Amino acid sequence: MNIHIITVLPELLESPFQHSIMKRAQEKGLLQVHVHHLRKWAINKHGQVDDYQYGGGAGMVMMCEPLANAIDELQQEKKFDDIIFMTPDGETFNQKTANQLSLKENILIICGHYKGIDQRIRDTYVTKEISIGDFVLSGGELAAAIVVDAIGRIIPGVLNDETSALTDSFQDNLLAPPVYTRPADYKGLKVPDILLQGDPKKVEDWRYEQALLRTQQRRPDLLKD
Repeated sequence: MNIHIITVLPELLESPFQHSIMKRAQEKGLLQVHVHHLRKWAINKHGQVDDYQYGGGAGMVMMCEPLANAIDELQQEKKFDDIIFMTPDGETFNQKTANQLSLKENILIICGHYKGIDQRIRDTYVTKEISIGDFVLSGGELAAAIVVDAIGRIIPGVLNDETSALTDSFQDNLLAPPVYTRPADYKGLKVPDILLQGDPKKVEDWRYEQALLRTQQRRPDLLKD
């Protein structure tokens, strides 16, 4: 899978993809993340990629020309299954969307900044708009890193045990059940006996019951689906 990211702050995306699961995914050749500095396509020698918004008001807007030129050039190299714009007014990102995107081969992500990008880019190029929540960040870079991490970890072969992702929260619209490790008794706080009995079927049933109970208590909205 190839993920390309257009940004005015590539430095913000250096660390998230150079460690842990994302690093291993790239070393295995299962995921490639390409970060492109938008100023490569700036309109002048000063590196300008933004301008004042028509109609007045505070905040700069990312211009059409640099973004269009960047997308056009990248599209000449490969066809993107989706061109995603990270924006607070997009579709709220969830596990279902992550699962769907993990099946794609090539994705391009545009990181907004300032007051956002010129609407004409959204109308012409963008196929999906994604938000990670009802709040505003300084730019789309951190949101993009979250999306890439959520997608990358469920690509087959990335995790050492692929069944791990299948039992994560939000798979099947359930929160994950409680988990325990050694010691079995910590200052009088004991691990549930059923987890120590060695019966996989009973453990599976207990975990499902606990996941259902936790979801009912904390996120009953998930059960409506």
